[in-house]
Amino acid sequence: MTGRDGGAAFREMWRELAPLGRHPASGGYRRFAWTRADADCRAWFRGQAEARGLVHETDRNGNQWAWLGDPRAGDAVVTGSHLDSVPDGGAFDGPLGVVSAFAALDELRHRGAEFTRPLGLVNFGDEEGARFGLACVGSRLAAGRLTREQAHLLTDADGITLPRAMEAAGYDPETIGPDPERLARINAFVELHVEQGRSLDRTGDPLGIASAIWPHGRWRYDFRGEANHAGTTLLADRRDPMLPYAETVLAARREAELAGALATFGKVAVEPNGVNAVPSLVRGWLDSRAADAATLDTLTAAVEHAAREHAERAGVALDVVRESFTPVVEFQHALRDELARILGDEGAGGDPGRPVPVLATGAGHDAGILSASVPTAMLFVRNPTGVSHSPAERATEQDCVAGVAALADVLEGLACR
Repeated sequence: MTGRDGGAAFREMWRELAPLGRHPASGGYRRFAWTRADADCRAWFRGQAEARGLVHETDRNGNQWAWLGDPRAGDAVVTGSHLDSVPDGGAFDGPLGVVSAFAALDELRHRGAEFTRPLGLVNFGDEEGARFGLACVGSRLAAGRLTREQAHLLTDADGITLPRAMEAAGYDPETIGPDPERLARINAFVELHVEQGRSLDRTGDPLGIASAIWPHGRWRYDFRGEANHAGTTLLADRRDPMLPYAETVLAARREAELAGALATFGKVAVEPNGVNAVPSLVRGWLDSRAADAATLDTLTAAVEHAAREHAERAGVALDVVRESFTPVVEFQHALRDELARILGDEGAGGDPGRPVPVLATGAGHDAGILSASVPTAMLFVRNPTGVSHSPAERATEQDCVAGVAALADVLEGLACR
């Protein structure tokens, strides 16, 4: 046995990564794709890889890889997640999986484990989609779920295209595209992630195994009215797009409750965006998720129907565009069962008589995008508040260290003697 254990490694790396991209006023993170904060995180990843003697590379889509062993040999086991964030996001969503990947490797070296397969650690680029509006850009490109042409059309709020942002960060956008040869070398991908809910907290379990990811998507609603003076235009003479937008937000909540699903208008843009002006345009983005495709279709159709009724009543035009959609993801049962078997030797919370719980999630992940190309699985670490995409996101150090140990057990079972 050599080196430090996984718990000590985790604590040290967590302290080092914590300041990068943190906004002093909100306390949250603004690690957006191809920005300075993103570059700092990428430099941190490379430094961790090189400090462990791993071979570091950045693929054609900007995803970072760190390899122990020769990936060209095939049959590799890969773990990791992402380092970017939503606006003012929490510390754990994504980074927990990346830090835990390095810490799990340290734990296995501490145990003296002998690897029989190549081991890869990965930081997927632009998972959250905070800058260009599409989630999981790096993994979508690699898996062929996003074409080069589609990616080149992505634009941020300042009108900067993805190619221009990549060039400014020192990357070549002309090389992006599907990477089937790389994915064909991977035998299994396991992503550790903080739970974005309270299922584990309610059952008292520090860890869980993912069964599936709900189908989910993003729809853009453009309500187009007529700009006018707020102080002189009679209410009866207005074509105010804010009214049907507000009604649609309320309708989405009602329909989601009826369907037992989720619907959120979390982003809105208004033109001309003046305090004393009736808007000409209100653009809102709907995020909707459900346990199955039929329920999701019913929910989103009901929201759109309500929006069109309210828009017509207000004399406002409406365009609805589906910007992204991810169908239900059932993680490979054989790999999921293998994780349950490996972790079942210890049991949930160290109790051999208590199986590790298996649960579904409504949140999308790189593991879900890759699942059609690579056998994938996920581990969840308990979140005591259930809060995520917020500075209030939490996981205890004890549970994080338990997650490192569990990931090390899984990697040992999959990649070692």
